[in-house]
Amino acid sequence: MPELPEVESIRRGLETLLLDQPVIRRFEFARKDLRDPIPVRQLRSLEGQAIRAVLRRSKYLFLAAETGGVLSHLGMTGSWRTATDPKVLPGPHDHVRIEFETGLTLIYRDPRRFGVLDWAKDLTSAHPRLDLLGPEPFDPAFSPEYLHQKARTHRSPIKNLLMNAKIVVGVGNIYASEILFRAGVRPGRSSERVTAVEAARIKAFTTEVLAESIAAGGSSISDYVDASGDQGGFQNHFRVYDRAGKPCLACGTPIRRDVHAGRSSFFCPRCQR
Repeated sequence: MPELPEVESIRRGLETLLLDQPVIRRFEFARKDLRDPIPVRQLRSLEGQAIRAVLRRSKYLFLAAETGGVLSHLGMTGSWRTATDPKVLPGPHDHVRIEFETGLTLIYRDPRRFGVLDWAKDLTSAHPRLDLLGPEPFDPAFSPEYLHQKARTHRSPIKNLLMNAKIVVGVGNIYASEILFRAGVRPGRSSERVTAVEAARIKAFTTEVLAESIAAGGSSISDYVDASGDQGGFQNHFRVYDRAGKPCLACGTPIRRDVHAGRSSFFCPRCQR
């Protein structure tokens, strides 16, 4: 599943491509539902309007037009691709096409159809998909004190807390493992046992790891590519994720893999406590 760095990389690519485009000529829908029904009529109301901004909230992308915009979540396998030839035939998993007057076509592709395409007025008004989201990792509201206070009131593993979008948005399985390795905290540790000093380290490495991944264009461990079809590069810098049995880059101890609730956690049993 694309996490915050991948979605932010796509956002930056789409921003470069779309803000120079004139108005949307038309929407084409190969199907009218993904995880949920697609509001076809509301999205078609954006035809004849220009994209004024490409924004992100958590793992949601928002293509802001004049009277609303396209709100999307990539789910497990979703992606936005572009094509410059409007005559290119849709692929089997190309569910929505947005054609611009210049001939550029923006294509939403999603083989497993766990993604979301919705209409929203903007990102500041109330929306049921956004209302319960916690702070962004780079927002001052996500402070060491905030994280420690949340940890003290939860008994769930600290990794689960980091992946809880009501606590902080955008951190998925890959980055939670990488963050906790750098912080020296085991993913299975009860959140309420995390000290204030450890919470400060976790907060600092959350922003550090995510910023490094954004700079590398995200992580391509499956089929993730950005809006231009390019793979990310942060997977080449993983320290623990998907390295079970390999030596820890810090101490040489074999990396362990534990599975909880169907999710794999990777950690060093010596460096992390």
